[in-house]
Amino acid sequence: MSVYQTHRLGADCTAVLWKIEESEDALRALLTLTVPEQLELLDITHPAQRVEWLACRAAVLALVQPHWSYAGLYKDEYGKPYLIGLKAHVSISHTSGWAAAVLHHSKAVGIDIEPFREQFVRVVPRVLSDEEIRHANGDLHRLAVYWCAKEALYKLYGKRQLTFREHLHIEPFVDGAGLLTGHVRLPDDVRELTIHYFETGPGMLAVAF
Repeated sequence: MSVYQTHRLGADCTAVLWKIEESEDALRALLTLTVPEQLELLDITHPAQRVEWLACRAAVLALVQPHWSYAGLYKDEYGKPYLIGLKAHVSISHTSGWAAAVLHHSKAVGIDIEPFREQFVRVVPRVLSDEEIRHANGDLHRLAVYWCAKEALYKLYGKRQLTFREHLHIEPFVDGAGLLTGHVRLPDDVRELTIHYFETGPGMLAVAF
């Protein structure tokens, strides 16, 4: 298995970064997919995306196996993944050549991995609040932190009626701190959450819980 890095974020939370070096067949051999998972994989036609999909599940397997028997993932109506038969929480993310997964024994969790890219600058007006825009000040590294952290919050929340600019907020941070405070702010749901972030692999990795 190609676990590139393991991040232990307390007694109950572990994240892994998987460097994808295997073929689709090699990854497929690691996993016993449920029928819904097999059907979902059949719907993915792009070869690289199929490999990334499988690598995410291989990363989850690596996290779960030391504790429990792994029976696969299922998704709710919003596409959020859950572990079959287990109460622990999981989240997955992937980008070209990399997959990431996080396991939390008791809390909802979200993970995102992003390469550094100029796209962050273009999407600032629809992703960041005015305060966040002022703090980022066009710096690509800070923009990557904001983007990745908000993606992790979005995956933790797991529903689709929120927007990055209006409902997800990151408090100003010191460069390199590695720890953020994030907020989900909806009329009927307000949460303050911790976000760990790392510059690693292809760019930035963030975990929210």
